[in-house]
Amino acid sequence: MNIIISEKAQEWFEREMDVEKNDYIRFYVRYGGSSPLHDSFSLGVNKEDPIEMAVEKTIKDVTYFVEEKDIWFFDGHDLHVLYNEKLDEPQYEYKK
Repeated sequence: MNIIISEKAQEWFEREMDVEKNDYIRFYVRYGGSSPLHDSFSLGVNKEDPIEMAVEKTIKDVTYFVEEKDIWFFDGHDLHVLYNEKLDEPQYEYKK
């Protein structure tokens, strides 16, 4: 599994989540909503320090990651984080 983040999505994290150099952004599984991969589960995002990173991607000194306990959610797919200009928020795609 890989994490791919568009430049516009990076800018959104910097602007909306006050992300700075050496911060960590965690993508995690939350109960509720739905995703193309699982009913009743969706992807959440939070700025927090890692405990047990399974996958990580560092861009401009910011580390985006998924914990080991959440890796099942992706079912072998890469996480593509894009930016939806109309909604002014990240958009997630899952690709094998």
